[in-house]
Amino acid sequence: MNILLVGSGGREHALAWKLAQSPSLTRLYAAPGNPGIAEEAEIVALDIADHAAVVGFCADRAIGLVVIGPEAPLVDGLSDALRAAGVPVFGPSRAAAQLEGSKGFTKDLCARAGIPTAGYVRTSSLEEARAALARFAPPYVLKADGLAAGKGVVIAQSLAEAEAALAEMFGGAFGSAGAEVVIEEFLEGEEASFFALTDGTHIIPFGSAQDHKRVGEGDTGPNTGGMGAYSPAPVLTSDLQGRVMAEIIEPTVRTMREEGHPYQGVLYAGLMLTAEGPKLIEYNVRFGDPECQVLMMRLESDLVALMLACAQGKLEDAAIAWRNEAALTVVMAAKGYPGTPDKGGKIALDDAEADGAKVFHAGTAIKDGALVANGGRVLNVTALGRSVTEAQQRAYEAVDRISFPTGFCRRDIGWREVAREQAGADN
Repeated sequence: MNILLVGSGGREHALAWKLAQSPSLTRLYAAPGNPGIAEEAEIVALDIADHAAVVGFCADRAIGLVVIGPEAPLVDGLSDALRAAGVPVFGPSRAAAQLEGSKGFTKDLCARAGIPTAGYVRTSSLEEARAALARFAPPYVLKADGLAAGKGVVIAQSLAEAEAALAEMFGGAFGSAGAEVVIEEFLEGEEASFFALTDGTHIIPFGSAQDHKRVGEGDTGPNTGGMGAYSPAPVLTSDLQGRVMAEIIEPTVRTMREEGHPYQGVLYAGLMLTAEGPKLIEYNVRFGDPECQVLMMRLESDLVALMLACAQGKLEDAAIAWRNEAALTVVMAAKGYPGTPDKGGKIALDDAEADGAKVFHAGTAIKDGALVANGGRVLNVTALGRSVTEAQQRAYEAVDRISFPTGFCRRDIGWREVAREQAGADN
């Protein structure tokens, strides 16, 4: 089978690496790709925003499955164009992708379906938003309604800080994504990520992870797209995962289907584990980045078979096998991130993968024959271990074998679970 993979980040490199392992794969193409993806796939010059061109490419190359990695092409309706042409797609329709494309859409769906989530108000002007703050207590959670590359959430500790953040949002800080702002109740608890695959009717769990959104150690500093992750997340016990499926995932898939927007693909629930139980923070309509990297490291099953089952409505009999190990990934970012990153810095991977670690490329490029930084998040250094502690140790050993003078990383990825494992060992 010939497959086209859409995307250019660390998530897509991890998907390419796993897709390439499938015995059913004949040829893997990727657009626009990156130097890491080029090791697994043939990079093709294809304008993803030109849906007709993508459909034409699929016809010319007899593509049997298109895997759409990032959220933007899904929200833009690329999957609709492909399905209309008879091409199987892993990824939801434009209508179903509203679960990520609009925070307000998802909050309203939660209200209709009785899904546990934070109290909220949708606002469409600065004046309306400032007035709505009176209904909440600090800290204030402010979310740009649309896509903002994982950076459209502000947690303001004071009223003055919240009003200033709202002024920036409505003033264009997040472009059109901030034309509407959702104000939410602040939830206390620990965050975790839960994934499920669905063909629109059948649903199967697809693992858990814990991301590290803040740029600084100890979860300090501004939000980023993610500075590292580990999987599984033991804090999401089997009982809690059962509740997530029954109270959050299943009602969502059922409601979307009943309302004429059946959801196909991976559904990624960002959760807060509160004293009352798991509550939905937000949905993503694609694999997380960097959560995808740790999930692919642990996955033993044929990813092509699973994705094709989702695309063809045949997920009912699917089963998923996992390695009995933990995986942890460390994001190496360019200095300046999450602001303006320092691009062009040279990178030497040397023997970073010598002991079984895997380096997934995100924002990289080849310039004058050398590997260089070409984005904010540049590399995802990923390792397996019998515990999160061991996976963490192996990942940082690999990090330390990489030469990237203009890069940086957090040195505490996995800190919560490492502390729990240490406490368990001491008892």
